[in-house]
Amino acid sequence: MGSREFVNEFPEYKGEKLLETDGTLEKGYKQRLLAEVERQLNRLTTGLQDTDDRDYSVYTGITGIAYLHYHLWNVVDGRQSTSHLHAALQHTERALRHLKGRKLSFLCGDAGPLALGAVLYEHAGKRDKSRDCVKRLVSLHKDVCRDPEIPDEILFGRAGYLFALLFVQRNIDHSEIDTVVIERVIKAIIDSGRSLSSEERSPCPLMYAWHGKQYLGAAHGMVGIFYILMQVTSPDIRHYLEEFLRPSIDYLMTLQFPSGNYPSSIGSATGDKLIHWCHGAPGWIHMFILAYKVFNDKKYMSAAKSCSEVIWQRGLLRKGYGICHGVAGNAYGFLALYQATQDVKHLHRAIKFAEWCFDYGKHGCRTPDRPLSLFEGLAGTIYFLADLTNPQKAKFPAFQL
Repeated sequence: MGSREFVNEFPEYKGEKLLETDGTLEKGYKQRLLAEVERQLNRLTTGLQDTDDRDYSVYTGITGIAYLHYHLWNVVDGRQSTSHLHAALQHTERALRHLKGRKLSFLCGDAGPLALGAVLYEHAGKRDKSRDCVKRLVSLHKDVCRDPEIPDEILFGRAGYLFALLFVQRNIDHSEIDTVVIERVIKAIIDSGRSLSSEERSPCPLMYAWHGKQYLGAAHGMVGIFYILMQVTSPDIRHYLEEFLRPSIDYLMTLQFPSGNYPSSIGSATGDKLIHWCHGAPGWIHMFILAYKVFNDKKYMSAAKSCSEVIWQRGLLRKGYGICHGVAGNAYGFLALYQATQDVKHLHRAIKFAEWCFDYGKHGCRTPDRPLSLFEGLAGTIYFLADLTNPQKAKFPAFQL
């Protein structure tokens, strides 16, 4: 098998002007980004004309397109125009007609359309419909907490459902989501992790598995679960963080490859190969940065910077330009580190990865299975490019609150 990444020939930061005096992105580059967003959005809109409503997910379906438009309404429009808000609501209403009640996470299940629908209806002044979405979302928590078949990870599991609750809570002041519901979901996640750790006699206080495999990365594994848990602001869960989460993160740090990257699972057969948000350093960097903020320990920031070097050297992926396993998703690690350190070097690196994405489709990368979607395809790249116009506030979609 050939190399999974292209050689990074971009220069390191040499003092170029990247910011205006008020800390915003340099105007000329911001204009270039906005022009590219518009160009790629036109391409996306044309491609979506023949899309199928049946995939209603945020990850690869029409709710992901809605999420993009909601993002553009916030970031590009500054909420001054309603065109993107209306587009987001139209896509979400299409998705809400297809909910199946089988998958309950934000990214791949019913929780995504319900949570986004609640927020969009609220912004559109349709409060009754917003409250109905919230009610339906909250009603899922009993199955999430009690069903032993539901995993704990982000893509399909409890952590993904927890994100949906937190998303609504952060975006609607009167969301009517009882904190008791959130605490019940958190307890279910913690209890599950403690149970498997005990069963496996693991040195890690919390252990999780998906389809019988102990995944570590952001999408299916412990890194993603821990990252979502650390974003909960309630002081009532602080004891969970100190007693179980912090020593678990410390255990994960011992698994680092000599290169600075991390394995995709316990006993991974793939070795030091994957540099994706879903598996590898681009997902781990977010956990380490947040752990530094939560626990005020410099070793986590050191680990984050080590991940950044891995992404810079090996993050221009032949898999493509997307969020989950592509260049745009990898670049979010630089933006997170820039926000945490204010070191412009990291912003420079994010910009260079964005410039790579300007040549979308010209590098000979693999075409994703869902080439227009938010997490695999073009919509996710547009989302990142729009986010870069305001780097201080950029957030990885469906992951960072």
